[in-house]
Amino acid sequence: MGDLLPREELAVDVLEAAGRLLGCTVVSDTPEGPVAVRLVEVEAYRGADDPASHSFRGRTARNGVMFGPAGHLYVYFVYGMHFCANVTALEDGEAGAVLLRAGEVVSDLAVARVRRPTARRDDDLARGPARLASLLGLGREHNGVDVTNPASPVRLLAGPPVDPALVRTGPRVGVAAAHERPWRFWLDGSPAVSPYRPGRGAPVTSTGRNR
Repeated sequence: MGDLLPREELAVDVLEAAGRLLGCTVVSDTPEGPVAVRLVEVEAYRGADDPASHSFRGRTARNGVMFGPAGHLYVYFVYGMHFCANVTALEDGEAGAVLLRAGEVVSDLAVARVRRPTARRDDDLARGPARLASLLGLGREHNGVDVTNPASPVRLLAGPPVDPALVRTGPRVGVAAAHERPWRFWLDGSPAVSPYRPGRGAPVTSTGRNR
């Protein structure tokens, strides 16, 4: 399906890493079989200069993976019901990660539908970070997994560079702090891109629209 994305391509600033991840493929070995999604939407989160980031106030037991090295999964539980997954970026010791927001299934759709039987359409199978993590079977046990390792149960494959004319940027979804930063990246025209919803306290502006 492709070659692994080299770690050094992620050991860069989170904004550069986010752009590189668009068009890449995440493959996960699930009990039902391998599932692969092509990333079409991501969000960048840095460290001490990003009040929306989990690492803003420093290293903790929860966010330690965010501090590197690059190329590892940072998986966290949210709202007491969902897991979300990030890929770490920057140099070892610097906090930064890119949230995997949405993807298009590029593996066997029958397997994907078994994994996400409540999805009404194929476009919804990995539309949103919780759905994407659920489809790939990502949970606490995957926190810290090295996605650049060929023996890993979750692997990140390099995709061809996407057409820059298709890349859009806008505010991060559900974020109130630092809401003015256009650190969400998506591929224009993909039906799998999730809708924009501002965080509590963040103004609603036209810059948040997907299409």
